[in-house]
Amino acid sequence: HLDVKEQNRGEEDSEEEPKLKYERLANGVTEILQQDAASCMTVHDKFLALGTHFGKVFLLDIQGNVTQKYEISSVKINQISLDESGEHVGICSEDGKVQVFGLYTREGFHENFDCPIKVVALHPQFSKSNNKQFVTGGNKLLLYERNWLNRWKTSTLHEGEGTITNVKWRANLIAWANSVGVKIYDISSKQRITNVLRDNTSLRPDMYPCSLCWKDNTTLIIGWGSSIKMCAVKERDPTEIRDLPSRYVEIVSAFETEFFISGLAPLADQLVTLYFVKENSEHMEEEFRARPRLDIIQPLPESCEEISSDALTVRNFQENECRDYRLEHSEGESLFYIISPKDIVVAKERDQDDHIDWLLDKKKYEEALMAAEISFKNIKRHDVQKIGMAYINHLVEKKDYDTAARKCQKVLGKNMDLWENEVYRFKTIGQLKAISQYLPRGDLRLRPAIYEMILHEFLKTDYEGFATLIREWPGELYNNMTIVQTVTDHLKKDPTNSILLTTLAELYTYDQRYDRALEIYLRLRHKDVYQLIHKHNLFSSIEDKIVLLMDFDKEKAVDMLLDNEDKISTDRVVEELKGRPELLHVYLHKLFKRDHHKGQKYHERQISLYAEYDRPNLLPFLRDSTHCPLEKALEICQQRHFVEETVFLLSRMGNCRRALQMIMEELGDVDKAIEFAKEQDDAELWEDLISYSIDKPPFITGLLNNIGTHVDPILLIHRIKEGMEIPNLRDSLVKILQDYNLQILLREGCKKILVADSLSLLHKMHRTQMRGVRVDDTAQPFSVVVFHCRHMFHKECLPSPGTIPGGQYCNICSAKRRGPGSGILDMKK
Repeated sequence: HLDVKEQNRGEEDSEEEPKLKYERLANGVTEILQQDAASCMTVHDKFLALGTHFGKVFLLDIQGNVTQKYEISSVKINQISLDESGEHVGICSEDGKVQVFGLYTREGFHENFDCPIKVVALHPQFSKSNNKQFVTGGNKLLLYERNWLNRWKTSTLHEGEGTITNVKWRANLIAWANSVGVKIYDISSKQRITNVLRDNTSLRPDMYPCSLCWKDNTTLIIGWGSSIKMCAVKERDPTEIRDLPSRYVEIVSAFETEFFISGLAPLADQLVTLYFVKENSEHMEEEFRARPRLDIIQPLPESCEEISSDALTVRNFQENECRDYRLEHSEGESLFYIISPKDIVVAKERDQDDHIDWLLDKKKYEEALMAAEISFKNIKRHDVQKIGMAYINHLVEKKDYDTAARKCQKVLGKNMDLWENEVYRFKTIGQLKAISQYLPRGDLRLRPAIYEMILHEFLKTDYEGFATLIREWPGELYNNMTIVQTVTDHLKKDPTNSILLTTLAELYTYDQRYDRALEIYLRLRHKDVYQLIHKHNLFSSIEDKIVLLMDFDKEKAVDMLLDNEDKISTDRVVEELKGRPELLHVYLHKLFKRDHHKGQKYHERQISLYAEYDRPNLLPFLRDSTHCPLEKALEICQQRHFVEETVFLLSRMGNCRRALQMIMEELGDVDKAIEFAKEQDDAELWEDLISYSIDKPPFITGLLNNIGTHVDPILLIHRIKEGMEIPNLRDSLVKILQDYNLQILLREGCKKILVADSLSLLHKMHRTQMRGVRVDDTAQPFSVVVFHCRHMFHKECLPSPGTIPGGQYCNICSAKRRGPGSGILDMKK
């Protein structure tokens, strides 16, 4: 609900019916304006185009639902322009970007300027090949025209009077505003025909911008500050032309308004004006921003007459400036869009239904009945249907069939006899389509023949309407087989009609004949084919259709097959795809990515497939696979001269010297050769690398920089020939010395740590061995020997010291070191 307050109304006028009704543009717009702010908008009869402060452009349907989104810039979109066909759009932004492109074609113009571009306007007939023209305005107005070479030619229409703040193109006339005034340019004669100076020069043009609006092909309406001028472009008398332009401008109306103008739009011979309002506070002297006003006025030569005036409570109106509001209109339907940063309001002329609702709201029931000839609202219950039928009859007589059909829902209610009578009446007058969307389809239903009659009517003239009804109507409303047969008959005349085929598939699906539906969906490459397979478990039906599925969408098809290996085996898929190796590769590649072992018996075949269709993934496959035959892989890679893959296979098969040779001779990559030698850590490989590199200065440089930690650099330096010029030799030698010095420092550090640890452990051992050992009293009568390990023996139980080299030792500890049973043998000895 939008809060609208009528302005300047007395008690008598408060009963006057409003001229406009308002509602907020919601749906997708609500979410957009919560996260962003509207900066501009343009209106086409079919859709809307909204620009934001964060550089995005949204295409919206009339209800505000987003149908397309474009990321144009990161800053404010200044203006959007559409041609009359709604097929081409021009966009400009604060960072100087200008884009002109087709919404349904790939043609386009993209340019970045070094200054903000405030305005852009396409030729109204831009879609025609001979009208490929548009203008942009920043600090000057530029005209772009596409020549016969398909190149854009640029010409300057005007400059030197400040920033261009607005531009409107109608037929052959371009009107634009800058800091000085408004100019009009005739594109057909290539002449500027007028200069209308602005009146109030004290207002900043950037804060109170000029509003321009073409009422028709020759009438321009200018609003600036609080001044409005209506300018008529007229043809000059041929006798007066001489050096003057062939056209001139006459100001037919000029007057001042009470508030500042934010936007203008024509409404027949009247004018819709959007005002920015400032009011004085009751408690403070300063002004504050009030709600914007939307007025309908009747222009007069030197004044205007107010027809209606509404104040609109748009979101955040207290924070908005005059420049933050815009007024756009749709000429086809008399819709007016009030755009502010955080809100978009739609104003539309009130229709007959609104008039009746207003009369009823004012409790003027007699006038409501007179206005609509009859009304069924607020009448006694038993009279509602009678009055309602009269109202429907009146609407039918007026040929307002859609309204009449819509009223049937409320008037006829649950009376099935009345419903059938009305359907047959609509059939008689040829308006079955009008009533089709309002027929009962819930718990209360008409006879199947009624629905079938309407479906047959649509099939005769409107395939799309027929398809819509099939999707919207529950299948229980009609005899499915009857409709299937009728559609089949029509397809005999037009066998490739995609609408009929899709509808037939839907009918088959409802009838649970999923195989038939699947065949049609595959034939049409319909997006619902995968959903149908999953939903109804049709995997057994697609075993012979795998190629068709993959031709339609390889990624979806492979994912589905891999997710359902229990229903369609890998062997079956491979068998079906053997005639299409490019598809087989896609399947086996994804299978390998999921599980390196599942398709191991196909790894040999995959080598050829990777080599043919996907070489970048061949080497990763060879690295990860433990099942592919290396000899076969080597043969294929050598035939195709795949050096990196051949090097990997040779090294994996143990032929590292040949692998290194290929790196050096065929790749000529010293860094890769050094890396390979480091990985293998084989002295013979290092020798081979040095021998190969000794007459190649770049290779020597690479070796000097990298082998210091693996091979003694002296061995390489001694073999370098006298007088050989080696690039960056000094830096390489310095690096060797630095690496060597680092190794010395590391060794010395390790040595210090080792000595400190050894000394610490020695002290610990010495303290431990110096501790006393408790000997049990029972051992006093005997001579006892106690070892440092705390084991005690009777002296008589130990071997004589003279018989043991090195003296006595603990038999238990010695046996633990030498193995089981050794202690017993020592005791026996």
